[in-house]
Amino acid sequence: MRIRSAEFQAMAQRVLQVTELTSRLNVLPFEDEAGKADLLEQILGKPLPPRATIYPPFYTDHGLNLDLAERVFINQNCTFLDYAGIRLGERVMIGPKVTFITSGHPVDPEERRLYLTGAPIDVAENVWIGAGATILPGVSIGRDAVVAAGAVVADDVPPASLVTGSKATVHRKW
Repeated sequence: MRIRSAEFQAMAQRVLQVTELTSRLNVLPFEDEAGKADLLEQILGKPLPPRATIYPPFYTDHGLNLDLAERVFINQNCTFLDYAGIRLGERVMIGPKVTFITSGHPVDPEERRLYLTGAPIDVAENVWIGAGATILPGVSIGRDAVVAAGAVVADDVPPASLVTGSKATVHRKW
């Protein structure tokens, strides 16, 4: 998406609106279930699915492209940059401080400030994502997989597997 476009401006307006809503959500008393439900419905554009749980603080930049199935559990201090779409299947468990990022910028320095790139994230049923993990654009995580705490996931995760690690590697220099 070109940054100086009507589509980008509409997204930027939604980000401002959702930032205001999440700011209010994150200061509610924990026991204010009705207040949390109302704000989450405004953020997500629909009520939480049955038995889905989100513990604030909770952050998202768009909200409308976050698709939660039943019995999803999202622990405290998670971030969902969901403009390109994030789907969490039934019984997914998200540890604290997990980050999902569906958007980015081109690597080329000339294009970096001109475009926003993105790809959806899809998390299948019964996945556990450990504390502090980061899931990057375009990743699919297969059913029953486990993402270890602190892992940075840039590639698809096969079903019923464990992924670990966060080592950065130089791939090329400018």
